[in-house]
Amino acid sequence: MTNNRKYTIGVDYGTESGRAVLVDVATGEEVATAVHPYGDGVIDVTLPGDSKPLPPDFALQNPQDYIDVLKVTIPKVLAESGVSAEDVIGIGTDFTACTMLPVKADGTPLCQLSEWRNNPFAWIKLWKHHAAQPEANRLNAVAEERGEAWLGLYGGKISSEWMIPKIWETLNKAPDVYAAADRFVEAADWIVWQLTGEERRASCTAGYKAIWNKEKGYPDNAFFAALDPRLENVVDEKLSRQIHPLGERAGSLTAEMAAQIGLKAGIAIPIGNVDAHVAVPASTVTAPGTMVMIMGTSTCHLVMSDEEKVVEGMCGVVEDGIVAGLYGYEAGQSCVGDHFAWFTENCVPSAYFEEAEGRGISIHQLLEEKAAAQKVGEHGLIALDWWNGNRSILVDVDLTGMMVGMTLATKAEDMYRALIEATAYGTRVIIESFEKSGVPINELVAAGGLPGRNKLLMQIYADVTGREIKVSGTDQAGAKGSAMFAAVAAGKAAGGYDDIVEAAQRMATLQDVVYRPVPANVEIYNQLYADYLLLHDYFGRGANDVMKRLKAMRKRVRE
Repeated sequence: MTNNRKYTIGVDYGTESGRAVLVDVATGEEVATAVHPYGDGVIDVTLPGDSKPLPPDFALQNPQDYIDVLKVTIPKVLAESGVSAEDVIGIGTDFTACTMLPVKADGTPLCQLSEWRNNPFAWIKLWKHHAAQPEANRLNAVAEERGEAWLGLYGGKISSEWMIPKIWETLNKAPDVYAAADRFVEAADWIVWQLTGEERRASCTAGYKAIWNKEKGYPDNAFFAALDPRLENVVDEKLSRQIHPLGERAGSLTAEMAAQIGLKAGIAIPIGNVDAHVAVPASTVTAPGTMVMIMGTSTCHLVMSDEEKVVEGMCGVVEDGIVAGLYGYEAGQSCVGDHFAWFTENCVPSAYFEEAEGRGISIHQLLEEKAAAQKVGEHGLIALDWWNGNRSILVDVDLTGMMVGMTLATKAEDMYRALIEATAYGTRVIIESFEKSGVPINELVAAGGLPGRNKLLMQIYADVTGREIKVSGTDQAGAKGSAMFAAVAAGKAAGGYDDIVEAAQRMATLQDVVYRPVPANVEIYNQLYADYLLLHDYFGRGANDVMKRLKAMRKRVRE
């Protein structure tokens, strides 16, 4: 049964699962939510159906899992809400990035073809696939030698997580896969291709992850030839120079896909987006000066400015990269929620799990409770938050984690709190890097899954940064933002909006809670942060490369 209300659906593709949210376009109310875990999850040990171990630092995924998310979650949100498909005017999507895959000219992933199924380079490389670090190192050296001006717009380094190093790794390690691929495409753009039947590449993914610039396009062919003569024409042969702005309508839902997911053919599909970037307007932020921290398995730090500046270690600055008319800056930490998950899975005594189970709470809730009972500095520990490398500001995936100060009296809650503090220190380093470079940070807004689950974490972040932190009104900021962009793609005539600023004014909210720094805590954390910086620079800037030597030895022994 239809009504006068109109709805959009946002689908957020994360690291482990996909989530759909059905949103009322007029009010922003999240009417229904559904989650579908990826059947193959993160593929980092062996390929599905194969027993051969994957090389170190591989992190792959199965594209069929992404289609299954649509088939499962969209019918669920419609059934749960009772909303008719006739009242859904658009569906938007966002992805972790850079998550990329080799495909044929019609968009078919190579890994779905029998002749390539057992080749790991034919599969999706997830954002945290770090095996392309040698290519990233060489790319950065060549760009610096050539004086490439665009390098500064990425903080002076291109990450191994980004598109070009991953493509080059395939060319080096699996040239047959490279030759067979008609296209290398971001998953964010690939899923839009599946929904609309049209290849449409987004300015967000191209700008932040593939060295594309709105004014100058990609680096010239001479740069790619300097990397490797085989890459000279990589843009025209394997990518595309047709780049589309955020908010644009990519196309319409095909009849074939509509039949599979239970929606009406012809509804609006916006240009794809990156999960962190789409979360910014979903958190009410459409103007300069407010940093949005999207906190989940990793954390992305997004802020906008009227000016283009060079900031040490930023992941990139892209004109119109978040909101049209502004320069969007990105930085990030590669390990935050993953940090805490690793710790609980590997380092917590069984007695803690028994206590948590007996009290009917999660292990994270128990550790938070015990850690919150401590005074600042009581545990005597400092950790470096590099369990999955450093994304900003050092841009080095070969850095690893460390904890200083442990004794025979150290307990699980001490280490848990030290890991939280380490991630807060890492965020402060990022904030200070932006401010030193002339990009003001006047306010912090937290979004993602962590802010609503861990109050201690949020208070520590306020105390470490010395700033008030507001919290997004949704813990599904990616999906909510994608739904908002779907409303923009549909347009006002269909019941949507003319632009994302208008959509944010009507659909986005903040929670009432505000975390304020406690002056006494700030004073002690300032002292601890000074020691964190000493360790950060000593191990992270080349004075002692023991982390890299150990990682290299581990790799040699395993091979």
